[in-house]
Amino acid sequence: MGNYNQDRQFSDYIHKNVAIAKIYDALGWHELPLEASLAKKIDIDVGIDYVFVKRRYLITVQERYREIKYQNFSDFTIRYRRDNNIHKERVESEYYKLKADYFTYGITNCTKANIADCTDFVKFALIDLKKLYQKIDSDLIIFRDNKQNYCKLIDGNTRMECPIKYNKDGSSSFIPIDIVLLSKLWGNDLLIAQKGFL
Repeated sequence: MGNYNQDRQFSDYIHKNVAIAKIYDALGWHELPLEASLAKKIDIDVGIDYVFVKRRYLITVQERYREIKYQNFSDFTIRYRRDNNIHKERVESEYYKLKADYFTYGITNCTKANIADCTDFVKFALIDLKKLYQKIDSDLIIFRDNKQNYCKLIDGNTRMECPIKYNKDGSSSFIPIDIVLLSKLWGNDLLIAQKGFL
């Protein structure tokens, strides 16, 4: 399992020093400052990292950032389950509670060890979570513990099957969802913005 404090520091740095300028400013989204206890609560309870406003409309976002070593992957990941967690209310992870409007996923041009070198994204995607969950609820995207490492198109290329993956330390499982296949199936319907994936 990664070091939580290092991961948090990395994510916070990328949000403030890269994502604001490279993604959100271009969309005209302005971050709303949140009181610390409220920010923690909405992150834990409903998977919202940040709240933005555009023309008086509130926009909620979950973010995940990766180091450059992940640049050859074409998927983004959602945490699925923590079956070994001693707290029963924490077994169902991000996938079950995620209420953010959008998911920002980015692969940076740096490593966590050289955080000051982070200036841009090699790849990023801004995914419409409401539309993504509609596809999941309609069985157009399905998840199976199929022992594979990647998503694939099924049923005459009309649906997508993605694996359930397990972290090596047994802490949790996650679902990789392929951004390129999302685009093949539904064009830009689920992608608000992207760089490097297509």
